[in-house]
Amino acid sequence: MQSSARSVISAVGRGAELLTDVDYHLAETAADKEEIYNLRYRAYLREGAVKESPEARVTDRYDELPNAWTFGVYLHGELCSSVRISVLTSEWRESTSVDVFPEILLPRLDRGEVMIDPTRFVADPDQVKRVPELPYLTTRLAYMACEHFNADLGLAIVRPEHQAFYRRVFLHETIAEPRLVPGLTKPFGLMAADFPTFRKKVFERYPIMRSTAFERRMLFGRGGQHRVPQRPALVPDAAHA
Repeated sequence: MQSSARSVISAVGRGAELLTDVDYHLAETAADKEEIYNLRYRAYLREGAVKESPEARVTDRYDELPNAWTFGVYLHGELCSSVRISVLTSEWRESTSVDVFPEILLPRLDRGEVMIDPTRFVADPDQVKRVPELPYLTTRLAYMACEHFNADLGLAIVRPEHQAFYRRVFLHETIAEPRLVPGLTKPFGLMAADFPTFRKKVFERYPIMRSTAFERRMLFGRGGQHRVPQRPALVPDAAHA
């Protein structure tokens, strides 16, 4: 399943120009998944977040859960980055963040909140030097998920040295101090943003994060018996319906 980002109504900076060359591709085949698992390994190894392994791949049980979407971000047909989007509801309660920070998140799921948990956010170590906009192009998938599933909360597992960036750019707040994440050697803190409150401000600041309903359905409209329960959508702004 693919969706081109050409349908974005407006954006700013070179990121907007790059959107015409971006494809968000849901990893469904074994080959697609393996390419992303290898990319994770290269990115984490460069950061010192994993130890060297002859398998040269990073995956976990969350990759195969029905409430998880693993995307590759392709520029000119080349895999440049990836992120896994987990949708959390009172029925779907499994993700990396829930297992690492259960006392923070489970009570909120019990209250019926919907959360988007983007994890395994990696970029090709060489590509990110040439395309510094990659973090924005990749994070855009989390915003699309928040919009599509009418989320209450957007989560982010973030290393301490990167939290200031998330706070300044994406308006996230730290809600739990850093802890070790299984499979990684460095601690990550939990950050979150109230989506209904911040969506308008972020979309005004970064129009590149906007998307159309069609694009969101193409990416997240998974059919079949494992469809994630979905609330009625927010009334969309005319600029990004």
